[in-house]
Amino acid sequence: MKLYTMPGACSLADHIALNWSGLPFEVQIIGHDALKSPEYLKINPTGAVPALSDGDWVLTQNAAILNYIADLAPQAGLHGDGTPKERAEVNRWLGLVNADVHPSYMPLFGGTRYLEDPVAIAKTQENALKRLRGYYERIDAQLAGRDWLTGSRSFADAYLFVTVRWAKGLKIDLNGLDNLERFFQKMLADPGVAAAMKAEGL
Repeated sequence: MKLYTMPGACSLADHIALNWSGLPFEVQIIGHDALKSPEYLKINPTGAVPALSDGDWVLTQNAAILNYIADLAPQAGLHGDGTPKERAEVNRWLGLVNADVHPSYMPLFGGTRYLEDPVAIAKTQENALKRLRGYYERIDAQLAGRDWLTGSRSFADAYLFVTVRWAKGLKIDLNGLDNLERFFQKMLADPGVAAAMKAEGL
């Protein structure tokens, strides 16, 4: 398998999950300018990361890739304990991070520049910060008394870690979210996380 990733992007979650899985894989680092190149568009027509090739088959979309990795390596426990309820819990939190937290960063990453109105753009960024604070407060509560989102390490934790890195890079207010900070520090100390970050030059 080969993972196409861009340093620090959401594809870092897949990189971490692959390290946790113990599966053999290789990584191809993609620069931002290369995302829209004809060569990469043949791999992922949306011009985005991640993409995972397995033989002559290519899978895109983070949630799909993370679940695929977990299914290939059940011994790694990336779906939690593998029961239907635990798998649902892991995907519940993956869904929150993937469908709610991640898109909330769009205005902060310049995704509303098309409005061409500084006041309107600033408003979208202000709203994004409020939403993100609310999501992280909910996640902080979930982490109370737990090392991981669902009690055992899963791919949802890898994706959450990536978004908290973004928050820290953007200096988003996470003050008082002690459980989230504890989680972040635990992830930084994880060998699979450290290896993925080193490989991506982070």
